[in-house]
Amino acid sequence: MTKADVVNEIAEKTGIEKIAVQTTVEAFMKSIRTAVAKGDNVYLRGFGSFIVKKRAEKTGRNISKNTVVIIPAHNIPAFKPAKTFVEKVKNNVKVEQ
Repeated sequence: MTKADVVNEIAEKTGIEKIAVQTTVEAFMKSIRTAVAKGDNVYLRGFGSFIVKKRAEKTGRNISKNTVVIIPAHNIPAFKPAKTFVEKVKNNVKVEQ
């Protein structure tokens, strides 16, 4: 499912114009990106959490030059689904509409 599919489905179910839905969806995604980029976690009850994971410094190898490379500590975005969401996917249950 693409963002366009999501916009179409929401527009169909709510009767709101696609342009308004697209603007809303893009604003939603932008606010999540902005919050996570600042280091804040975003919690959506019943859906999941967009969190910042911290990766420790580690050593890696450049196998073509056979050298050791230090990979500095860094943050990465991650998504952790809610337990109810995971259960519905595990049990292949249709999500309420």
